Amino acid sequence: MKKPLCTGFENPLGMSRRSFLNQVGMGLGGLALGSMMNPLQALTNNGPALSGTHFPAKAKRVIYLFQSGGPSQMDLFDYKPRLNTEHGQELPDSIRKGQRLTGMSTSQASFPLAGSPFEFKQHGESGAWFSETLPHMASIADKLCFVKSMYTEAINHGPAVTMMLSGSQIPGRPTAGSWLSYGLGSSNKNLPSYVVLTPKVAKGQPLTSRYWGSGFLPGRHDGVSFRADKDAVLYLNNPEGVSRSSRSKTINHLKEFHEYQVSQQSDPVLEAQIEQYEMAFRMQASVPEVSDISGESKATLELYGEGVTEPGTYAANCLLARRLAERDVPFVQVFHTGWDAHGNCPEKVRTNSKKTDQASTALIKDLESRGMLDDTLVIWGGEFGRTNYCQGKMTKTNFGRDHHPRCFTTWMAGGGIKPGYTHGVTDEYCYNLDQGGVHVHDFHATMMHLLGIDHERLTYKYQGRHFRLTDVHGHVVKEVLA
Repeated sequence: MKKPLCTGFENPLGMSRRSFLNQVGMGLGGLALGSMMNPLQALTNNGPALSGTHFPAKAKRVIYLFQSGGPSQMDLFDYKPRLNTEHGQELPDSIRKGQRLTGMSTSQASFPLAGSPFEFKQHGESGAWFSETLPHMASIADKLCFVKSMYTEAINHGPAVTMMLSGSQIPGRPTAGSWLSYGLGSSNKNLPSYVVLTPKVAKGQPLTSRYWGSGFLPGRHDGVSFRADKDAVLYLNNPEGVSRSSRSKTINHLKEFHEYQVSQQSDPVLEAQIEQYEMAFRMQASVPEVSDISGESKATLELYGEGVTEPGTYAANCLLARRLAERDVPFVQVFHTGWDAHGNCPEKVRTNSKKTDQASTALIKDLESRGMLDDTLVIWGGEFGRTNYCQGKMTKTNFGRDHHPRCFTTWMAGGGIKPGYTHGVTDEYCYNLDQGGVHVHDFHATMMHLLGIDHERLTYKYQGRHFRLTDVHGHVVKEVLA
């Protein structure tokens, strides 16, 4: 390798501080230093952890349409006529069973049942139930697989979202997209392996970067958040007076210095930094290209609906998710906020359904028309559901619903999932599970299985323990597999 003109990092002994510590005190200094450093130091290369999938994958990529705030399952998908029959009556103690409530409901003296104000109908050959607020989604009933028996231990938003996305209520664990990036990497070297699309106007519970963080995995597995703006990623454009060729020369010279330093003393952190510089340079061309929808047909834009040309709307993000999937980005996470409904629940269900129904449906239809649905797993769901009883004051036309982690609904489509199928049953009050409970870890195990990964075998050693997305348990839900 050609030696750089300037090597200011050389020293008379020809050793780095790490080498010095390793040779002093029988290496104890190095051990002490190593315990403080990021686990990335233990890596010897920047490739994926797995040489390939554990078994043939049904899905090559995931698009996760995350509905933050907790959509009300009994106002959207889980039809419960008994709630309407007993509207205003007290939730039976035999159903509640003294189970935990949030701090927002514990002071209530009464828990009156609240039936859904929306009309429900069955659709498609599968006979799936949809409320009148989801007419577009109802049109693809036979392409969807419902899991109506999801459950979690988390009862408040922050821990519940963190649990749903990382398998733990405690912040700091790698999120699902990071695990996939770590395990399998990406065939597209010009775009991040994990992209996050957030709304321009976020209502309700705040979104925080830990929801797409890589935790203790190497930082290159972080989700990259695209901004709801003409510049999807900040600082990609060159400053005035700096050309792309000039920037390329700068990157090449910097790489030359870094490679020389690595040749003198191996440093995985530095190797990762080189890779990140190069990725950023390639993204200067790839991100503007993927964000430019001017080439999309009028029919496609109309399919996604109102707001599709405005960056940061749910419709625009769903279309951008499809464009990223076309370019083989393995994990795309689209956030929609505002489903939290402690008060004025009926109006919030109407509003959020209107914002998400058409675009979610369009994404499924668009992927299918391009021959991509079969190997793209699309997921729609939130962090928990809502209570069957009213939180706060109930009127003839209005009520609120509190958080409910014991049963909620998620649907999936494509990517090896059984279409036109409903898994799991809740009781007549939509309060407890009757059949087929699916824990968050089971959900993650199933998602990983569809991607060709044995969830028990993709692990990372950190602080003396081998961690995985499904923590210490989790089973593949075989009934939902095609």
